[in-house]
Amino acid sequence: MEKEFICVVCPNGCSIKVRYEEGNPPKLTAAEGARCPRGRSWAQQEIENPMRTFSSSVLVEDGDFLEASVRLTKPVPLAKVFAVMEEIKKIRLRAPLSIGDVILTDPAGTKTEVIVTRNVPLKAK
Repeated sequence: MEKEFICVVCPNGCSIKVRYEEGNPPKLTAAEGARCPRGRSWAQQEIENPMRTFSSSVLVEDGDFLEASVRLTKPVPLAKVFAVMEEIKKIRLRAPLSIGDVILTDPAGTKTEVIVTRNVPLKAK
């Protein structure tokens, strides 16, 4: 099989054409177009076990802000992104919050953490 990707590892944005054998997991047999060595490794991971990281927001009670931004500390398998998002959606936090506060550990069995990326002080009364 063949597939084409735009590499996201560095700012070059190389167009990488890969060939791979189907299987579980698929096996990369060729990768062309990468201008740096990291491109081939990224293409191999993208074929064999694609990973993603993302940020989101959660609702906050009693804070100066209604929401706090959050992010993952490590990438998760692409197949588990929606399961992780569902767990994050259920969270309601109470101010005060500090950058780096861990609000969820091991969502969907992914061995990552979800952390706060914005300070949210208590609402002034």
